[in-house]
Parts: sequence; structure tokens; C-alpha cells
Amino acid sequence: MRVGFGCDHAAVDLKNELMAYMKDKGYECLDYGTNYDEDGEIIKCDYPAKGQEVGEAVASGEVDYAVLLCGTGIGISLSANKVAGVRAAVCSEPYSARLTRQHNDANIIAMGARVVGSELAKMILDEFFGAEFEGGRHQRRVDMIAEIENKYRK
Repeated sequence: MRVGFGCDHAAVDLKNELMAYMKDKGYECLDYGTNYDEDGEIIKCDYPAKGQEVGEAVASGEVDYAVLLCGTGIGISLSANKVAGVRAAVCSEPYSARLTRQHNDANIIAMGARVVGSELAKMILDEFFGAEFEGGRHQRRVDMIAEIENKYRK
């Protein structure tokens, strides 16, 4: 499974730690940045650009799922959700992470580096990536979300 990782400058260290964690679990991880420059300084970037870039990677099939991080996880997820086909959910605890996969067929999980610590973030990823979409009654609702998205496409 290919997992894309993207963050703004508030979450570089957490992104790098979570990528290493997921690689150790056998996932193929693609880094969409941001990172450190050659002088060891964090490269500043705007979370909407990273949300869009990683959202497009998910929507195009370049990656199967993605992990997005910013200060709260909110801004970067809002940006990713503007990309057709993306269902990004901000989760700050494991229960919601599992249910967003099972019930909403989320394809991006977002977290806030200023909200969750690295160990909690790892538990959230374990639940998200350990769950599967249940379909059934939930498929109708996911289809309804897609209908709303299609209604407002330009």
C-alpha cells in the first residue's frame, strides 16, 4: 500500500517520525514535504498547497491513502477536501480514526502536531490503517457525499 505524507512547517518532525513508523510496518511511504533545507532550517509552506497536492495524489491514484499534518490538522484537511474524490478526516484519537475508515471510507487522515503527541498519533494511524470500509448502509451515505461533491463541481 502506498501512503502519501504531507505537512506544513508546523509538523515536519511529526511527519518524519510517522513516516518512519509506517515504513517499519511495511508501508511504501511517499514524502510530499515539507522538510528541512540543507542548512537544517524548516522550509516554510502554506498548508492549503500541501493539502491540495496530497489530495490530488490520492484522487489520481498515485497513492492509496494519505496522512496530512499541520498545527491542528484542520486547515490542511479542509484544503484536501476541496479535491474531488477526497474524504479527509481530522482525528485526534483512535476511535474516530477507525470509524472514519469503517463508515466514511476516508482516504486521508489528518492530525494536528500541536494537538497530538507522536505516540498518540501512532495509535491513530494503527486504527485508521487497520480498519476497512464496511460498505452496506454506509455505502449509501458515502455515495450521498459524492453526489454533493458532484453538484458543486464546476
